[in-house]
Amino acid sequence: MQTSTLRPGLLVAVTTSIRGNVRYSTTDLGTTTTVDGAEESRWETNRHITDKAEQERASKARSLARSAVQSVCAQSAFGLLCPEAKRDQLDAAVSEARRIVDEFNGNASVTRVTFNVLAGRIAPDDAEAIRAINAEMSDLMASMAEGMANLDVKVIRDAANRARSVGQMLTPEMQEKVQAAIDIARKTAREAVKAAETGAQEIDRAAILRIQEARTAFLDLDDEGRPIGDVEHAGRSLDLAPEAPAPVTEPPAQGRMFEV
Repeated sequence: MQTSTLRPGLLVAVTTSIRGNVRYSTTDLGTTTTVDGAEESRWETNRHITDKAEQERASKARSLARSAVQSVCAQSAFGLLCPEAKRDQLDAAVSEARRIVDEFNGNASVTRVTFNVLAGRIAPDDAEAIRAINAEMSDLMASMAEGMANLDVKVIRDAANRARSVGQMLTPEMQEKVQAAIDIARKTAREAVKAAETGAQEIDRAAILRIQEARTAFLDLDDEGRPIGDVEHAGRSLDLAPEAPAPVTEPPAQGRMFEV
């Protein structure tokens, strides 16, 4: 039983790169054999930057361009998510990012920054999108509960912040459920900090139970309301002798030849 929990929105992919200015060279330092018969190879990689100051400006421009888009989107495990209601803000952010990049490129001598963005629409009835976002919210709820059980303030706050960000993509009803869980988790974190100062820390099991109850709203359920587990895959029906795998020779690692 899959319930729609999403608002219409966009999945936003941003790619940036810095080209030129930096050159890499790799020197093979030879191969040796250890006493136990293993083979070890060594390489040395050198990086040459023609204009250090320009390279620093390029890194700053790329960072600012990405931040412009990220500031209006939710950071999800699947990429940047932007509610459709923020489409105008996203368009403005993309324009600002391009302005930043164009301004740098117009004044650079040996370096060029590239910026590209691709946005795909997420429909509120998209079953795969619902499943993916629900799974992420379920994991974040579980992380909050685990942090509360371990009185780990950092884990609690990190999961709560990420849940709040991704929660922008949820329907108002589901946002309320997430916010209630976040409020409980943050209250527990504040109490844990105070208790640590007095050495009187105690796990609030009732609060953890409420987080776990809220988490069920994001689990895939069957027709009887039970969580759907992992599918158990059957083995091969034919009794075949396994083939010996062909030996695989891994190529030596190469030094980086470009700056991204």
